[in-house]
Amino acid sequence: MPDLLTQLNTLKRPRLLINAARLGMTDYKRDTHLSRHLGEGVSEDSEVILRQLMSIESDLNQQRENRVASYSVARHVEVMIAVMNEAQLLRQSKAVRASPVSLA
Repeated sequence: MPDLLTQLNTLKRPRLLINAARLGMTDYKRDTHLSRHLGEGVSEDSEVILRQLMSIESDLNQQRENRVASYSVARHVEVMIAVMNEAQLLRQSKAVRASPVSLA
């Protein structure tokens, strides 16, 4: 199974959805937004959070593609904002773990 970040990099979504999410990334408040999407008691592990968010996003994308009347583009953008921010946090934490430790 591909790495989580690789899966994210291969997602094909409408450009307008991605651009809207990118614009919203600056206003992302992790505590507020994650509890809205995942409920209370959210894990602190970015990888766990990202898996949950990607599952929600996949469901929303299915609704979008199937033109389900209850589909909310605003919710889809909000979830994409969270996905993109959590992916960024995961990339940063992996980079920190991969960097050599300096004893100087």
